[in-house]
Amino acid sequence: MMTIAALVCVVGSGACLGFLVADWAGAVVGAGATGLGAGFGMLVRPRPAVTSVQAARGDGYAEGIADVVLLSIATYEAAVFPLTSDGVSDEEQEARRTVAYRLSAYGGLPRSVRVSAAAALEALDDGADAERARAAVKELSLAVYECRNGRSLTGDASDSSG
Repeated sequence: MMTIAALVCVVGSGACLGFLVADWAGAVVGAGATGLGAGFGMLVRPRPAVTSVQAARGDGYAEGIADVVLLSIATYEAAVFPLTSDGVSDEEQEARRTVAYRLSAYGGLPRSVRVSAAAALEALDDGADAERARAAVKELSLAVYECRNGRSLTGDASDSSG
């Protein structure tokens, strides 16, 4: 759909430019020329567009959500263990907790990230041991990192078998 929208915009701009140069006949010629040029460009080099669409359909969305879960839990950690005693209000801490829990409950997350997120949230909810909470958030960040690496290794393995 994005490709069609871009093609329509290109042809439309060619028509506008042609209209400015030579009235309605120029608009037809400009639209035709830009349409042919864009079509030729798509035939000659279709790979980058196809590759980017395939990458977006893969685990990229789950990886992005995993990154957001890590960020939300890190901000919740900063609210539970602020640098100053009056640095975060109770309402802000509760809001950050709610966001972290809602994002962590997303079903599309890889299992390792969900388990690590649950452990980090449990440690933060306890609120007594800052080192335990930091270690749990560190484990979550490693799970997110491995999630990214696992996707690239899976892609390499399927490419070599096919």
